[in-house]
Amino acid sequence: MLIIGIAGGTGSGKTTFAENIAARLGGANIAVISQDSYYPDRSHLSIEEREEINFDHPDSFENHLLVSHLRLLQQGFDAEIPEYDFVDHIRTCGVRLLHPSPIVIVEGLLVLAIEAIRRETDLKLFIDTDADVRLTRRIMRDITERGRTLETIISRYLATVKPMHEAFVEPSKRYADLIIPRGSENVAALDLICSELEQYLKNLQTAPKGPEI
Repeated sequence: MLIIGIAGGTGSGKTTFAENIAARLGGANIAVISQDSYYPDRSHLSIEEREEINFDHPDSFENHLLVSHLRLLQQGFDAEIPEYDFVDHIRTCGVRLLHPSPIVIVEGLLVLAIEAIRRETDLKLFIDTDADVRLTRRIMRDITERGRTLETIISRYLATVKPMHEAFVEPSKRYADLIIPRGSENVAALDLICSELEQYLKNLQTAPKGPEI
């Protein structure tokens, strides 16, 4: 199993880049895990208390659970991926059953910043997108998909998103094997990576099988 880590700032296009790779390679060959699924359940807190949480710090995720799921998949077992509600900041009762695949992508803000996750990855990508583009995308997403107001988006961006990006996300770029400017708009980079992964899959299919027991 080849595990690819894709990191980048908020609104950088890392999720879209991962989804485009998956679309090119086919669903049976690749699975995508979002680091965002591993925010812990905070339903015991009031909505006001949840709104004050720093969601952009490495400790805001259940990193041990994500690592354990990657190892389960490597061992050939299914993993039950949590589902998270970004509107109310709580984990839902549902899970997504993920089957082992030849290629697994784990994408998220801090995939390369957290050593325990980074150690599980074989290929590390960083999506590098200008800050103004990222902020514009975040504003559009949070207003249309998560019911946020412009005031709350800007307030959170200045209070936690920008400082955490500078402290953790941007420095994690040094761990990347490849830095990809402009994300999915960089068609040449997407084509190159998909070509290499397609060759990887072909090599798996033609590899000699071991003796039957």
